[in-house]
Amino acid sequence: PARYFDTKTTEPISFFLTGLEELLAWQPNSNDDFNVSAVPLAKRQPPLQSRRPRTLVCHDMRGGYLEDRFIQGSATRNPYVFYHWRYIDIFVYFSHHTVTIPPVVWTNAAHRNSVPVLGTFITEWTDGEKLCEAFLAGGEEAYGAVAEQLARIAQHYRFDGWLVNIENKLSAAAVGNLPLFLQELTARVHSAVPGGLVIWYDSVLKDGTLRWQNELNDANRMFFDACDGLFTNYNWKEEQLERTQRLAGPRLNDVYVGVDVFARGDVIGGGFDTDKSLRLIRQYGLSAAIFAPGWVYEHLGKENFLQNENRFWGLLAEYLPTHSICTLPLTTSFSLGMGTSTFLDGKDEESGPWYDLSAQDIQPLYPENQGTLSTSCCLQDAWCGGSSLQLQGTIPPGEERVAVRLFSLQMPAPPKLFLTLLYKLEGPQPDDFTVALEVTTWDSGMCFEGNPTSLPEPNGRYHPRFLPAPPPGLAKLLAACHRGSHGWTSRCYELELQDCSLRDLSLIVSRQQPSLQETSFTCLLGEVRVLDTASVAASPPQVHGVTASQLWWQ
Repeated sequence: PARYFDTKTTEPISFFLTGLEELLAWQPNSNDDFNVSAVPLAKRQPPLQSRRPRTLVCHDMRGGYLEDRFIQGSATRNPYVFYHWRYIDIFVYFSHHTVTIPPVVWTNAAHRNSVPVLGTFITEWTDGEKLCEAFLAGGEEAYGAVAEQLARIAQHYRFDGWLVNIENKLSAAAVGNLPLFLQELTARVHSAVPGGLVIWYDSVLKDGTLRWQNELNDANRMFFDACDGLFTNYNWKEEQLERTQRLAGPRLNDVYVGVDVFARGDVIGGGFDTDKSLRLIRQYGLSAAIFAPGWVYEHLGKENFLQNENRFWGLLAEYLPTHSICTLPLTTSFSLGMGTSTFLDGKDEESGPWYDLSAQDIQPLYPENQGTLSTSCCLQDAWCGGSSLQLQGTIPPGEERVAVRLFSLQMPAPPKLFLTLLYKLEGPQPDDFTVALEVTTWDSGMCFEGNPTSLPEPNGRYHPRFLPAPPPGLAKLLAACHRGSHGWTSRCYELELQDCSLRDLSLIVSRQQPSLQETSFTCLLGEVRVLDTASVAASPPQVHGVTASQLWWQ
């Protein structure tokens, strides 16, 4: 069927639904299996519901369902990717189709990085009016059926809820039932999807007129009260933030103030000045909804996209509270889910562009220190996948080392950790530097390394013990320890901790010799792993009952 498979290539594709009839007729179907997310939403700290301002990203690019609709990837040159997941809390996939089911590749990438994904339910223009009249004015049975279908769709495809956007005027009967519909949808999504969310877009008012308010006020508050949050329109002024803050009360973090990166209309900031809007929003303790950050790709072009993207998010970083990883194992090759080649064990196995967000790895923080350090993605060389993480920086005169924070962690440390690192030093004198991992722990009088006789480290910094060879129990898994090849160096480490809580994983680049000169370095990171030794020793579960269906031989 054309909905599920591309007519030219027969490859499985992601799809949307159009109109009320398609929505109400939707049933799970065996052709659907490709569209079900295979990656559960990873846990994070602090949890999404904690009391702090959040950041929502609303992805709207040229109507949606572009190359990202190909579930098994495509040979796209210079595709759009998003990878600053540590800095955002919610990802919305937006299009103008009635029911936007997020392409599963986005759900997979976001979930791997602890970010929930929402689809969009939108009605607009005169067709939207008719559609709303049919299901909202029709009473409880009619709007209940729509709420049930939307919740079933999110549950079936394993994404996390809906942005609801009613962009047309409503009759008195329809608008009277709208808060009830939102309550019903929210209750159904919460029960069908763990951690599910329903967010309302600032559009229609309690009297049924379509007038964007750019704030939370008495004309739209009943919709906010009926669901998990409000996403405001973009043309706000500071006094509206103040009023919103007052009215939202304890639910202040549930108001997502809209910021249009394209800066259409009378807005503050936009483009590389988006930090101006965020600074104001955060002054009032409100959450932010960044709309169409694909501006970087669409407006500035594909060629220097990765550089421009790092610059865009780097300018916003101080206003974006990050979330930490709280489960092990942590393993990543830093792949973006795209590349100009495919690498395996440091070797370029296959030249040619590829794009598959499902293959994106857990992403690190992207720290920038003006002048002394920059973190970027390198497509020209990688250990595994399509890219490595490139760290470029300088060690200041008289200092011996520089630390690059890769991941923030928040979890109890297991008694014994095993860490692996693959790196490549580039530049004129690679032998002048050494590279190692550092683990920091949260302050605690209880936390010790190894045996209780060792003294606690100042500021909880631990340097895992270098292992020349993997321990016998792990030798098979970590044949890796010897496997530096194609210029990559491999390192294995062990760290024993008692009663500690992990905080950060950093890379330390040190000079071999002290120097009064400033020294520049370039280091590619190919892979990092942090493993709980106890669980690694256990053998992985066996796979049973594999079936293959719909085989086409070409």
